[in-house]
Amino acid sequence: MRLEDVDIIEGGATGEPAYFEALQRAINGGEGWKFQGSYGRAMMAAIEEGYCLLGPQPAEDTWGSRIPSRTEVEPGTKGSREFVVARQGEAWAVRMEGIA
Repeated sequence: MRLEDVDIIEGGATGEPAYFEALQRAINGGEGWKFQGSYGRAMMAAIEEGYCLLGPQPAEDTWGSRIPSRTEVEPGTKGSREFVVARQGEAWAVRMEGIA
């Protein structure tokens, strides 16, 4: 995870595209799930609100719980591409998918 992303997430600029992009990078890399609890809560909130997708690969949190990938959940459910499209639109889903 980039130091810049840590600063953005900890700065709490919720609602800003850069905030969700930083969260998506943390989700995609998988390591964000092992950080302090506030990171996991922020990532889950963004997923539940349809701003972020689950990662392209499954991940594991600090306690060893498995977090599925975006392709392992049912289409239209939280964390899936279809859920993001329904909540934020196609352009937003494409934007989040393009974050590495």
